[in-house]
Amino acid sequence: MNVSLLEKLLNDVKLGRTGVTDALNKLKFLPYEELECATLDTHRSLRQGFPEVIFGLGKTTAQIKAIVIAMLKRKENVLITRLDAKKATALKKTFQTAKYNATAKTIFIKTHPVKKIGKGKILVISAGTSDIPVAEEAAVTAECMGNDVARLYDVGVAGLHRLLNKKNDLFSANVIIAVAGMEGALPSVVAGLVSRPVIAVPTSVGYGANLGGITTLMAMLNSCAAGVTVVNIDNGFGAAYTASLINKE
Repeated sequence: MNVSLLEKLLNDVKLGRTGVTDALNKLKFLPYEELECATLDTHRSLRQGFPEVIFGLGKTTAQIKAIVIAMLKRKENVLITRLDAKKATALKKTFQTAKYNATAKTIFIKTHPVKKIGKGKILVISAGTSDIPVAEEAAVTAECMGNDVARLYDVGVAGLHRLLNKKNDLFSANVIIAVAGMEGALPSVVAGLVSRPVIAVPTSVGYGANLGGITTLMAMLNSCAAGVTVVNIDNGFGAAYTASLINKE
């Protein structure tokens, strides 16, 4: 149950349109619902302003369907991340309104319009084209959470003039998510130019010495620029969630 539905229910009780017993029946599944394959946190929208997000990797299509059905019954918007094309195709057959982003590997199913909560713009930057899948996961997540999102891709430090030519985009953003692999220099450069928070996302993109993103992660953690916060390797979702909390009205 989300905040809007709870407010409506309480108001209906106050005005006599809904009885106390009926209201209790609607609330009895809070704060969680036990499914055969999962324990759904039905209280998360009330606590955090956004419902539980389904991590698609490692779950079967049947398990994901069961969780989605339970969430849709509660009129929640549903975001699924790390979803391959095969599972996405199967889910779209069941949920006709599902929107699949093949680059981000996300599905979004709306039961109600996304309420705009952001007080400014979140800018998602990628160092290279190979970093775009992680950047898109961040961008889609931020949009689903009600933020105005701009994208600026393939502007890494190997051609710094590409980034410097977009100063207006950098300066107009309220929060910046900088996604990079290799040596992970992009967030330091960006943070040295702006007065807003920069969330750095290391990716597993790079040659052998990149060590699957470990080198990038360590470089970002050791950034000499102030205002850089680092999330885990390839964690576009986590970066977007944090950015949304910062950007929230």
